[in-house]
Amino acid sequence: MDVSEPASISSGIAQRYATAIFELSKESKALNALEKDVDALKDALADSAELRDLISSPVYSRDDVTRSVGALAAKMGLSQAVAGGLGLMAAKRRIFALPQVLDALRAMIADDKGEVTASVASAKALSKAQQTELTKVLKARVGKEIKLETSVDETLIGGLVIKVGSQMIDTSIRAQLAALKNSMKEVG
Repeated sequence: MDVSEPASISSGIAQRYATAIFELSKESKALNALEKDVDALKDALADSAELRDLISSPVYSRDDVTRSVGALAAKMGLSQAVAGGLGLMAAKRRIFALPQVLDALRAMIADDKGEVTASVASAKALSKAQQTELTKVLKARVGKEIKLETSVDETLIGGLVIKVGSQMIDTSIRAQLAALKNSMKEVG
């Protein structure tokens, strides 16, 4: 079996669920609620090893997963479209695709708002002022509203790695050191 097959199957499943959830949310004029739900679920996945285990481990029964996902949706106060989508994913044993569904939903919401997501990795957490300045610079460069997704990658030493769509801007010290190392190889 081709290694990329499970990823592409997962991606196809995620796209179908995301499209259904997005369309239902748009029809019921609940895109703001959808955006809050997507952000809240992304944070929950990042913060909870239990939740990551629940969606990826085959040891839980379909009923257990369905019950847990229903309880989670109620506790988080998720919108009807998201709660229903998660319930259906759990019942059909497709909850493993949740991270890809959230990514697809985020992209659909951004596209609908004429916004683009910029992933920014930095050696240290960026201050609010730095985030605001970076958002301004990227907006001027890209010509669209920018939604920043920041993360800390201590291996960078310093500088930033910015991804906007398929474009990557790497100003990290790690990249500069790698370039220097390569140019020194050519000289010697």
